[in-house]
Amino acid sequence: MMPDLLSSSLAIAAPELIMSVGAMILLMVGVFIGEKSSQTVTGLAVAVIIIAALWLTLITPLGSAFGGSFILDPFARFMKILVLIGSAAAVVMSVGFAESERFNRFEFPVLVLLSTTGMMMMVSAGDMIALYLGLELQSLAIYVLAAINRDSVRSTEAGLKYFVLGALSSGMLLYGASMVYGFTGHIEFTAISAVVAESGRSLGLVVGIVFVLAGLAFKISAVPFHMWTPDVYEGAPTPITAFLAGAPKVAAMALLTRFTVQGFEPLSGQWQQVIVFISIASMVFGAFAAIGQRNIKRLMAYSSIAHMGYALVGLAPASVEGVRGVLIYMAVYLAMTLGTFAVILAMRRRDGMVEDIDDLAGLSQTNPVMALFLTAMMLSLAGLPPLVGFIGKYFVFMAAVHAGLWPLAIIGVLASVVGLFYYLRIVKTMWFDEPAEAFVPMAIELRAVLWITGLIVFPVYIFVGGPVFDAAEAAAKTFF
Repeated sequence: MMPDLLSSSLAIAAPELIMSVGAMILLMVGVFIGEKSSQTVTGLAVAVIIIAALWLTLITPLGSAFGGSFILDPFARFMKILVLIGSAAAVVMSVGFAESERFNRFEFPVLVLLSTTGMMMMVSAGDMIALYLGLELQSLAIYVLAAINRDSVRSTEAGLKYFVLGALSSGMLLYGASMVYGFTGHIEFTAISAVVAESGRSLGLVVGIVFVLAGLAFKISAVPFHMWTPDVYEGAPTPITAFLAGAPKVAAMALLTRFTVQGFEPLSGQWQQVIVFISIASMVFGAFAAIGQRNIKRLMAYSSIAHMGYALVGLAPASVEGVRGVLIYMAVYLAMTLGTFAVILAMRRRDGMVEDIDDLAGLSQTNPVMALFLTAMMLSLAGLPPLVGFIGKYFVFMAAVHAGLWPLAIIGVLASVVGLFYYLRIVKTMWFDEPAEAFVPMAIELRAVLWITGLIVFPVYIFVGGPVFDAAEAAAKTFF
């Protein structure tokens, strides 16, 4: 690679370089100072994420790098900002938990930085190799995070399950990628799209696409590759669950969108059938399976399965309107999820953390502000107007209707009605049940996250949502 070409590539990949170099430096800081460095490393990790986000937004030029393997376009920039926001919020929310639950481990923010670097690579992947490298960098760090609490059997079990099933999904993805390469002779998404448009589909190529989609569906917890989600959500320490529920889902959905729309748009009739199936299965299964859950982290696991199904409704049409719906939905989902986990992390009494829904009984009397915000989050997750969750579902459902996929939209609406039951049960527990023992005062960082996301969820988004919608529109037009 020529020096000028290398320098331009490094300029485009500068945010990832900031994240990776920052992670290495913080790792050395933690190793030499020891466990006492936890708060310092956590604060510096948030600073590194903020610097990378500002560099990405203000300085980094658009373009392709490293021979087309790495792409920074409006779509990648939009999704990377969401990833960085989710990761920064997860690290910030861990501060109070670390102090109260003896979770002072500097490895957590370092692993979050490394995983986030992988997510950013996933979003910018321009070929199959970059896709796999980003996916594995993200996944390997998360495997360790899920099992980081070595004194907990549940955490160890969660990490082991995630690792074994993740390895299986990676194998399926690699097998599919090898078949795609074998039948097209290319690994770049744009080159694959050109070959497919010229020569048409073949059975082997379709099989390869299905295997890659199966590997990516695992990362977004889509049915039938969801098996790890409830156990990992419940077993992992709550700050890690908050991280898992946000940024990785955004990155995986971005990669799935780029792979299908950019790489295989000429075969949309084939992969659309797979997307429609896993979308319906995820929406329906997630809605019904959450009904019997009493642990709020497991409930959020099944809720996330359903919400990934809703997001896939927007991907199925393979249109500008659909991709815009996916982008808006993932932004909305990230805000609702972070706000909900801010409350879950605040569910702590003097004798430790609690996770049962019954522990929220009478929260409206013991902490009315927290109850009000959690009520808004639950109703927004259910998709009730005028909250922002309704806006997210409106965009993806209307994209499906305009593409002639109105049965998919109807199933999504019916699944939302079923989901309303378990969200309303939490609201009923908070406002109408006899008060349980009050939680300890909410940490300031959790209060900040809850207020910010709460204001987004409430109709305040009407005044600030315009630029986000415009950015999503511009990002969606990247592929068309």
